[in-house]
Amino acid sequence: MKKILPLFVFIFLSLQAVAQTKVIKIAELETLMKKKEGPVQVINFWATWCAPCVKELPLFEQLQAPNTKVTLINIDFVEKLDKVDAFIAKKSLKNEVLLLDEIDYNSWIDKVDKSWEGSIPATLIYNPVNGKRAFVQQELKEGELEKLITSVQ
Repeated sequence: MKKILPLFVFIFLSLQAVAQTKVIKIAELETLMKKKEGPVQVINFWATWCAPCVKELPLFEQLQAPNTKVTLINIDFVEKLDKVDAFIAKKSLKNEVLLLDEIDYNSWIDKVDKSWEGSIPATLIYNPVNGKRAFVQQELKEGELEKLITSVQ
């Protein structure tokens, strides 16, 4: 029994370390996109099944921009939450990941940006202090993210 208890505690603590993606609705995303203070918001829309999305994730993870907050908005189905958590753990993602539980994409993409046609990856950069925004709906290449952040400052 003495040997089993430490093993149980180790397994329990290991499970607690597994990523726990927060599930949100569009109202919470709108709140994030309408902040009036704080750091520049980099909001990336992606999915685990989207190859260009996965390819550009390291750009967000390696970003070294001061006064900038990255939030990764996953659009996989909420029923795939375990798969998303496993993906986050496997890729060792450090940025905040939120799963948007809104399956009717046409009802909310205009709230992100009027020009968005719905393709992913898509990235919104928003400066809450001056209100400047930049939006792209394509895979970002090295150096492009930093240029977009500079454009809203």
